[in-house]
Amino acid sequence: MAKLDINLLVIFDAIMAEQSVTAAADRLALTQPSVSKALSRMRYVWKDPLFVRDGRGIKPTPRAEVLWREVRPAIQTLIEATSEQQFAPTRSERTFRIALTDGMTRILWLPLRQRIEQQAPKINLHAMPFRGNGESLLLDARVDLVVDYYENQNRKIIRQHLFDNHFVCLMRPEHPLAQSALSLKLFSNSDHLMVSLSGDTSSVVCSALAKHHLQRRIAVTVNSFSAAIDLIKQTDLLCVLPYLVAHSEIATGSLVSQPLPLNVSPAPISMAYHIRTEADPGVHWLRQQIMEITAAIQSSSDQVP
Repeated sequence: MAKLDINLLVIFDAIMAEQSVTAAADRLALTQPSVSKALSRMRYVWKDPLFVRDGRGIKPTPRAEVLWREVRPAIQTLIEATSEQQFAPTRSERTFRIALTDGMTRILWLPLRQRIEQQAPKINLHAMPFRGNGESLLLDARVDLVVDYYENQNRKIIRQHLFDNHFVCLMRPEHPLAQSALSLKLFSNSDHLMVSLSGDTSSVVCSALAKHHLQRRIAVTVNSFSAAIDLIKQTDLLCVLPYLVAHSEIATGSLVSQPLPLNVSPAPISMAYHIRTEADPGVHWLRQQIMEITAAIQSSSDQVP
């Protein structure tokens, strides 16, 4: 270990993080043969296969897992020391990929784009579809961040709470219930629209109603928050959505918001990212922008009407 080339440690860290020789080569801007050659050298030095085939990919051996835990803190320190000045927002042409639902896109994309125009006009921002598959998206390095409701636990993924999405009942202004208090009975007896990314019609609202020995009719489901808002505006369907998803329509009067007549806990919105990007100054800058935007959302006095 004393004579080991530090470059070898960096390559080992990249293979561990990416779980792929090809992806590690891309990440380090090296050729795949050069990374494979470095891996052969590691195996000789540490006298262990380090990685074995696992389907179409590879997985680390127990020895590799132990080594990574030992060397990663030092590698992260080196990366932080050498990468600090490598990201300049005003000149960067990076493309960042964020997994989120279209509901979160409605909340986050405008203020984030406005900041990019002011601070980093050459940066590209791509929304990736999110269907509750945040862990695999991060582990496979298909996205830089997941910003949405995220519960998965994995030691390689860091999760940070951003804000709580409070639910309200939405309807069009001409709805028969728009001008009166919404009782539990009226709520449960109405036709409902539900946003379901998976197609499942069970929800926290249904569970809350069941505690009162009630149920509602899910007359229509959609897999998009934007489609839901369009439907609410032109039908007599009720729809329970996070307030922030429809706050602009509520503010302009194109939708009416009523407090729910039953207790439904808000949905915690998180930002999740892989430890491989923890010291990446570009991703750090992006996380900082999102934290500042969502901090303003969290402190906003009109989050819940």
